[in-house]
Amino acid sequence: MPNDSTIVNINSKGVDQNSFDAIVIGSGMTGGWAAKELCDHGLKTLVLERGRDVKHIKDYPTTNMNPWDFPHRGRMPIAVEKENPIVSRCYAYGESSQHFFVKDKEHPYIQEKPFDWIRGYQVGGKSLLWARATQRWSRFDFDGAVRDGIADWPIRYEDIAPWYSHVEWFAGISGNKDGLETLPDGEFLPPWELNCVEKDMQKKINDSYQDRHVIIGRCAHLTEPKAIHLQQGRGKCQARIVCERGCPYGGYFTSVSSTLPWAEKSGNLTLRPHSVVHSIIYDDKKGKAVGVRVIDALSKKTTDYFARIIFVNAACLNSNLILLNSTSNRFPNGLGNDNGLLGKYVAFHNYRGTVTASVDGYLDKYYYGQKPTGATIPNFRNVRQHEMDFLRGYMIHFSASRWNGDSQEQIGGRYKDALAEPGGWGVWMMMQGETIPKETNHVRLSKDQKDEWGIPQLITSVGYDDNDEKVLKDFFEQGSEMLEKAGCKNIATHDSKQAPGLDIHEMGGVRMGKDPKTSLLNKWNQLHHCSNVFVTDGACMASTSTQNPSLTFMAITARAANYAVEELKKNNL
Repeated sequence: MPNDSTIVNINSKGVDQNSFDAIVIGSGMTGGWAAKELCDHGLKTLVLERGRDVKHIKDYPTTNMNPWDFPHRGRMPIAVEKENPIVSRCYAYGESSQHFFVKDKEHPYIQEKPFDWIRGYQVGGKSLLWARATQRWSRFDFDGAVRDGIADWPIRYEDIAPWYSHVEWFAGISGNKDGLETLPDGEFLPPWELNCVEKDMQKKINDSYQDRHVIIGRCAHLTEPKAIHLQQGRGKCQARIVCERGCPYGGYFTSVSSTLPWAEKSGNLTLRPHSVVHSIIYDDKKGKAVGVRVIDALSKKTTDYFARIIFVNAACLNSNLILLNSTSNRFPNGLGNDNGLLGKYVAFHNYRGTVTASVDGYLDKYYYGQKPTGATIPNFRNVRQHEMDFLRGYMIHFSASRWNGDSQEQIGGRYKDALAEPGGWGVWMMMQGETIPKETNHVRLSKDQKDEWGIPQLITSVGYDDNDEKVLKDFFEQGSEMLEKAGCKNIATHDSKQAPGLDIHEMGGVRMGKDPKTSLLNKWNQLHHCSNVFVTDGACMASTSTQNPSLTFMAITARAANYAVEELKKNNL
């Protein structure tokens, strides 16, 4: 049924008044980048955000609070956790950051299979909450996916490399030039330093294996701000590790502290919060999208906005939802969905496995501050050829730190005295496994359940498979072996059995590809059958690789936005 059949309260206020050169749906990681690039090139750009406005510094209410300033010392009350079982599982959710998270009851969805959908509905989206790890994909990530028959990527590393540099220079990425083929170097600020235990582990592991390399993690933190960062009003990271509260220094990259204010300075940005996108409006006669239908989150009034190009950056699953709900006579099953694959091939990262251990000695050593990254081991499985009994591989992150004071008691004077002294050293290691996109892993719209704005609720049907179990098993074996070679003791493996989604790295559903029969987007992130609509957030990904995805999302967005500008100049859109 066409998307305008159920809307009766259209408050357009005239097409001219509500017309822009470009509309960007979403103000988070990729929406901010789309806005920056489009505004930089002179396009009058409307950014739609379904949540409230958040201003840098002004709207970080807990950023400078002490632990004792919180009624529950940072923990959420049990009653609140019971009301919000999904978001309460997120590592960053707590008393100091709850205002940046969507509560379970407020925005329901339907879990056909268990899926923890973590969301941040406000200007800045989840860029205020991300873990800030940033690694480039290598040629093996694009080529290997094609080799293994997983994804027919329409681009390769060479296509995206200059856009990685473009994003890294502006956002500010700390890292070391490691010279690894499996994890290409970038435009780096000075790296953080591994602590004494991590350095010794690095040497022992690197000496024990030819195919494994322990490096300092790369992250979006300003270790030494450059002129471009000072122009953004950002300052040096203070290593406080309370990033999920919002950083008043602008020490880590968010769209609120960086790309959106930059776009605003151009004079070309219009930002509209409290704007729930119902659908994209397709004109059958013109053969293209002409605008976006918006429901005001507070008043529930509906308004249409118009533009020559539309960027969909609502975050992966919401981008799928919007496109599925954008029906017309031409596209009765969702915008651009001629092949019926919209919402399918959703993938994520397998975070289930961790390995812990203790480390003897080093009791005369400590560290200053809380660096925002630890050690990283790039993927070493199935890199150049398929050689394991599973497809693809996994990245490893680990860190060493000193426990809180050693005490057998959990109450009393001895316990409190022990807390004032550091205990021994321990190591925490985690996997970041690539999952294989499958048609059966999908999202779709409910036919009978809607949210409070009359939009169908999303049904998630995404799960693990046998390949994921094999990857997990190999990580346990190899992680334990590496820790043993590094001299660690009391090595133990842990399977969290967490549902997909808690990794907050969901990807796919609107995947890129060469063939319109098997994909939704072309190499420039345009819908094959509606070329003035671009999808550049996680929904566009054809596979996941093993790296943290945000840097790739940003680079893909900058690339697509600049292409869109050139096409507009040529009157091709």
